[in-house]
Amino acid sequence: MSHFINLSLLRRNRNFALLYIGQFVSFMGTMITGVALPYQIYMETHSTLMVGLLSLVQLLPLLVTALIGGVFADRYHRRTLLLIAESVLAIGSLLLAFNALMPVPYIWVMFVVSALMSAFNGLHRPALESMVQQLVEKKDFPTVGALSTFKGSVCMIGGPALGGLIIASFGIVETYLVDVMTFAISLAALLMMRHIPKPSGANGDESAFSALKKGLGYALSRQELIGTYIVDFIAMIFGMPTALFPAIALSFGGAKALGMLYAAPAVGALVVSFVSGWTVRVKRHGVAIAVAASLWGVAIIFFGLSSHFLVALFFLALAGAFDAVSGIFRSIMWNQTIPNELRGRMAGIEMISYLSGPRMGDTEAGLVAALFGVTFSVVSGGVLCVIGVGICCYFLPKFWHYRAEV
Repeated sequence: MSHFINLSLLRRNRNFALLYIGQFVSFMGTMITGVALPYQIYMETHSTLMVGLLSLVQLLPLLVTALIGGVFADRYHRRTLLLIAESVLAIGSLLLAFNALMPVPYIWVMFVVSALMSAFNGLHRPALESMVQQLVEKKDFPTVGALSTFKGSVCMIGGPALGGLIIASFGIVETYLVDVMTFAISLAALLMMRHIPKPSGANGDESAFSALKKGLGYALSRQELIGTYIVDFIAMIFGMPTALFPAIALSFGGAKALGMLYAAPAVGALVVSFVSGWTVRVKRHGVAIAVAASLWGVAIIFFGLSSHFLVALFFLALAGAFDAVSGIFRSIMWNQTIPNELRGRMAGIEMISYLSGPRMGDTEAGLVAALFGVTFSVVSGGVLCVIGVGICCYFLPKFWHYRAEV
């Protein structure tokens, strides 16, 4: 059995390959904008708190639309939902570019547009996750998890690094326009897909509230699923100090250092994705997720204590490697245990977990840094991450003892 990532699925499954390639390109653009927007706000305000508040503004609409998007993904054609969401996201990036052209860009415009884009991202992710499960056979779910980690890793390395270079070489406007072009490529890939059926479990007579209630009830009845959500949420809210990267980057060289800081966790994740063949042999997925999340927290502690740039990058990369391991096993658990007719709603809940955690984490990190300093914020977050994961495993024993059947 190979220890390396398996790419054969991209040759065997045309629809999945088109979806994967399109999302690969658009996610690269999203990561570029993910560097440009907080950097622009920090340069305009010189406030870590404002950068943290940006994440809070992005989070609030997401809490609503992720759940609604999950219901829609289980009811309507998922490709249509993706086309609508990505069109709006492209328009959002275009608006950010126009605002950046102003002699004095409007801060409120950045906040409003980013909130709108976050809202439609809540409609995008559940449709994407549930359509992947619909397109791929169950035996290929571990491969999908590894490919997803590979995509995320490459984009989180290349996107921030490229974003920093574009900002430094051309400016903010051009950076946003690159994101617009990547959405155009993704939309073209979606249009090339064929024979995507409507979700098999769609029930037009069921109200949206009833459908949402059914999804939440299913999630709450599965302790092992709740464990995956809570562990990741704890790790991200306490151990994800990305809101502090602009401030940290200034002491290491500015915009180019900022791109490297954003990219470093993905370097470790990329290494893990290349050698992910071993994951198919692991059956104790709960243990794997919990241990990896705890080690993420430990790596973040050492990152916060690092005074040398290369050492700091090393521990960020190590943290990214542990996060990738956790992500692979979360993906496998979700796809193997959740029925497709509920996959969209569960993806909405997952989205709240793995996206609201970093958003709230940014706000928490920015506030603590404003009160006690950047180093204290990073280190204390890593410590709380380790403690929180341990508490979660104690109170959710079915998550800790979960063993895959396939």
